[in-house]
Amino acid sequence: MSILHIDSVTKSFADKKILRDVYIGCKTGQIIGLLGRNGTGKSTLLKIISGTLKGDTEFIRVDDKILQNQFDRKRRIAYLPQCFFLPKDVKIKNLIPLFCDKKNSEKLFESDLIKPFLIETCRNLSGGERKIVEALLIIHSYSKFILLDEPFNGLSPKLITEMQKIIKEQSKQKGFIISDHQYMEVSDISDEIYFLSNAHLKQIKDLRELQQHYYLPKNI
Repeated sequence: MSILHIDSVTKSFADKKILRDVYIGCKTGQIIGLLGRNGTGKSTLLKIISGTLKGDTEFIRVDDKILQNQFDRKRRIAYLPQCFFLPKDVKIKNLIPLFCDKKNSEKLFESDLIKPFLIETCRNLSGGERKIVEALLIIHSYSKFILLDEPFNGLSPKLITEMQKIIKEQSKQKGFIISDHQYMEVSDISDEIYFLSNAHLKQIKDLRELQQHYYLPKNI
């Protein structure tokens, strides 16, 4: 078992404090759900963990390795951002081995979700199709810990269900931190839920706590 330890994360933009002494941990075999309203800092936190954004303060470690730069994160942390990131003119079949080991590459080559796009480039895919391809590559990547920012956004209920199954399957060997506005889709597969509000991260033990924070209506 590997452990991702995130501690003392703070971040401000101008005079606005976005994250204040945030702590969160994740183990391989575990799925963590990250909830919060728009603009509360969920994406900022994931970017800091992934190393694509520097925190004002941060302490991030995988097992006994302190992560100080992108090289330290290689094969330890993979990040699915909200924006598209794959090159537009490379065929999907050529991208798969760059992200995945042999076992997961074979799995993706046989996946019904990605098979139709293997000889296509991202330039020829719709936004939804590109989202599926990028999510599958990150979920099946070499890394022990997977950060997913809005992985279900824009997907049909059927595709969301398929993606949930794949995440659960891969979580047997990996740890996941998932941020999404679709509360039920995240909570259905998460072992723990955290709520980000007013720059602080709080673990949620009961649905009623989200109602108290006015994140969910009282009549649910």
